[in-house]
Amino acid sequence: MKEIKKFDTFNDDKSWAFGDSSRKDTSYASHGYHRYPAKFIPQLARRCILENSDEGDLIVDTFCGCGTTIAESLIYGRKGIGTDINPVAVLISKAKITPIEPDKLNKTKEKLFALIENGEEIKDRQFNERIVYWFPDKEIRLTLFKILKDINSLKEEELINFFLCGFSQILKNCSIWLAKSNKPTRDFNKKQQDPIKTFKRQINSMIIGNSELYNLTRWKLIKENKIVLSDARKIPTGNNSVNMIVTSPPYVTSYEYSDLHQLTALWFEYTDNLNEFRNGFIGSVHKQDIDHNGIKSQLAIKTIEDLHKKSKKEALGTKNYFFEMQECFQEMQRILKPKGKACIVIGNTKLKGVEILNAEIFVEIMNNLGFKTHKIIKRDVPSKNLPQTRDSKTGKFAKTKDADRLSYKYEFIIIMEK
Repeated sequence: MKEIKKFDTFNDDKSWAFGDSSRKDTSYASHGYHRYPAKFIPQLARRCILENSDEGDLIVDTFCGCGTTIAESLIYGRKGIGTDINPVAVLISKAKITPIEPDKLNKTKEKLFALIENGEEIKDRQFNERIVYWFPDKEIRLTLFKILKDINSLKEEELINFFLCGFSQILKNCSIWLAKSNKPTRDFNKKQQDPIKTFKRQINSMIIGNSELYNLTRWKLIKENKIVLSDARKIPTGNNSVNMIVTSPPYVTSYEYSDLHQLTALWFEYTDNLNEFRNGFIGSVHKQDIDHNGIKSQLAIKTIEDLHKKSKKEALGTKNYFFEMQECFQEMQRILKPKGKACIVIGNTKLKGVEILNAEIFVEIMNNLGFKTHKIIKRDVPSKNLPQTRDSKTGKFAKTKDADRLSYKYEFIIIMEK
């Protein structure tokens, strides 16, 4: 196998770290609506967009997550399409890229709050057993159900999405999900927050963000901006139609996003079976083994072989991941215009002691698909909303030497040209 030069030997570019950005900077406008694991900051998406596209260009995010790229595209006068296979991500993103006229939103808020506090009381109902698992307090369950019912009684989709996004954000605080854990872990000693007070506080915060978004975008609102529930291998746009792709794919060693978002998925009835819900996600270890011959990276094949010696299950998940990412890159090649660029943010990891050189493997695959390497940027990551080291059995933080999953403190921006 040809020797692959490791990208971690590159000098990191300090200007891409955005280390001086405060929490206020990274959550301005609608970016603070909802927590999301390992989301990249708007400053990163913005710089990629401004340096590689022009106003009016079409920007696509194939793994849009909570909509950061499309929100920045909207603010800076680009058209945007975001896709995600996760319906929770689609909901959050739709709310984040839809500025609502402030007076209209405030009037709706007052009516909704009055309805929640004074409307007909919900005395009893049956709940999915997983909802009871996370929300053992019956009164809290019934209060949350009433809030959700009242939101869904609104008439306009943009208003419903806005308030549903706020509802989704409060679920973790109102449940017995361990407060500082991304892994689904129950804390039976946790004091669950009052749903109505928490919801009102969340919505009032989001309304401030909406006003900022509205003022930033109202003079250049572009109706073509949209978020679609779609597989990243089936982007709803024509051949050679996209100027630029800016995306941050899930990591092969990340938590299952289906597990992280299960509270919202359960309450919104996106699923009643988490195993089925998981199967749609890139690289899921829950998928059945299928023939994935044809991965266009010798480094990926060697990595899978090394991992197979440690764990057949993890090797299968990794094999699924790289094959499916290759299919995503093929779709990127289809939709990009000639000379169009794909800007992909990804880090390297370790799994069961085996180095997973995601960035190097992505570049090798894309080169073999016909892309040219335009630029590789190494950036320090000041913080992430995922632990860098953990033990996969307990899900707890672990010392680096004890952890079997490890994310590095830097990541790469690989910019490829069609």
